[in-house]
Amino acid sequence: MSVEIIGMIQSSKQSEIHPKQGAAVDRDYVRNFARAHEQSGFDRILVPHHSTSPSATLTIAYASTVTENIHFMLAHRPGFVAPTLAARQIATLDQFSGGRLGVHFISGGSDEEQQRDGDFLLHDERYARTDEYLSILRRIWTEDTPFDHDGKYYRFKQGFSEVKPVQQPHVPIFFGGASEAALEVAAKHADIYALWGESLDQVRDITTRVRAAAAVHGRTPRFSVSFRPVLAETEAKAWERADKILAQAKAIREAAGVPQGSALQSEGARRLLAAADKGARLDKVLWTEIAKLIGGRSNSTALVGTPEQVADALLDYYDLGVTTFLIRGFDPLGDAIDYGRELIPRLRTLVAERDRQNDATRRAA
Repeated sequence: MSVEIIGMIQSSKQSEIHPKQGAAVDRDYVRNFARAHEQSGFDRILVPHHSTSPSATLTIAYASTVTENIHFMLAHRPGFVAPTLAARQIATLDQFSGGRLGVHFISGGSDEEQQRDGDFLLHDERYARTDEYLSILRRIWTEDTPFDHDGKYYRFKQGFSEVKPVQQPHVPIFFGGASEAALEVAAKHADIYALWGESLDQVRDITTRVRAAAAVHGRTPRFSVSFRPVLAETEAKAWERADKILAQAKAIREAAGVPQGSALQSEGARRLLAAADKGARLDKVLWTEIAKLIGGRSNSTALVGTPEQVADALLDYYDLGVTTFLIRGFDPLGDAIDYGRELIPRLRTLVAERDRQNDATRRAA
């Protein structure tokens, strides 16, 4: 297929409208959540990383044993594990999962988050470290003989890995970050450049810049955009549901004494807030209220409407060259099932038809 659909699982039920409750790890929930994505036609599942959350690596290790075909995307922050060790761990997980692993490298958009794990580098320097980190990982995954490295952030002698990824030349590298420092690293390393659910104009702008920067290195990355679809059988009911989600999210934050969020050091969050400043509803069905509430943190913009309307809105991004969509709901498990029943088949049909149209146009030219 020319479009890839990614979902997201966590180790327990939680979202903006579902406060964390109970144990941090719920094995039954993870199993059911992962299998629901596989049965609903998703291609891949993201497991996110936070400075206080259960290990994303081990969550994927478990989820891969209770699924058969669905692929995974490991959120991984450079800086806390030596790149030689990380390369071996990732290659080993790719082997045990049967070649189903991709890795999303996140340098970090919050000083506070990073400092919880002992990282006190500032924003731009984190991206410089990621550049060196990814260069080492790619060599460890592909070199046939040991090698030495003496860089600004890492130094080792005779680094090597006996285990190589199943996928060649290495696991897919997803990369996030919208600052100038991030785009320079993305241009050199990203197989898939991932951004949050921005407006069409914003996506057109940043994908154009990434393509131009990557071309300097002879590379052509793919693009991923993330949304929180809010579906209902009619447009009016979908917006009613969105209003209810916003009210619930506000009430939960107020009860917990959590103020309105800020962008911190994240350029991606600032871009979402810039979109929110232009209005609560943008383009066809883009909804920015939750992003505004939480400070643009994480993928927090939504597409609101009937399954047909949301699929049509996603097609607009496909026309801009986006071939990967990460979709997750405010009701995580139930929405994943609904997406598989109502949204994913419609989107795949629209994309296939668009591909046929584009092929016909090329042949006629």
